[in-house]
Amino acid sequence: MSIYDFKVKAQDGSEVALSDYKGKVLLIVNTATGCGFTPHYDELQDLYDAHKADGLEILDFPCNQFGAQAPGDDEEIHSFCTGRYGITFPQFSKIDVIGDNAIPLYKWIAENTEFDGFGKGPMAMVMKGVAKKMDKNYKNNGAIKWNFTKILVDREGNIVARFEPTVPMKEVMEAVKAAL
Repeated sequence: MSIYDFKVKAQDGSEVALSDYKGKVLLIVNTATGCGFTPHYDELQDLYDAHKADGLEILDFPCNQFGAQAPGDDEEIHSFCTGRYGITFPQFSKIDVIGDNAIPLYKWIAENTEFDGFGKGPMAMVMKGVAKKMDKNYKNNGAIKWNFTKILVDREGNIVARFEPTVPMKEVMEAVKAAL
């Protein structure tokens, strides 16, 4: 199975085949509008502006599973993101990324990535505590742990990196540039 085998629901409700993105570098992100990491939207948009012409696509999947930080329907979320952060990259319908109702794409991501920790620093310590409350075995599985986890996919559809939300965006940007 490959990333190109999946179909997802666009923000307008239509079905989108990820095979439409063949040959592109993808950064797949589960997002939330009311999260401490929401300002990542600014850096994601900067990255998109700088590299869309080079073949980068950022695929934004709003998710309300972590701290109920993505309230509202698809239209409200989209209006917030375009109005507050000026996003122009594709935003999809709100989804679940963990649990029984997780969409097949995210079930596949969890099976094909590893959690590599939250790093060091104050936010890493906070996230460790939060993740442990949600899943005592969080260190040993590929389930998404929080909002703004980023999955980097190369032009051939291979997952090449996973970035937890505590990873500095500078590292994400460097990896994206290398993949391009």
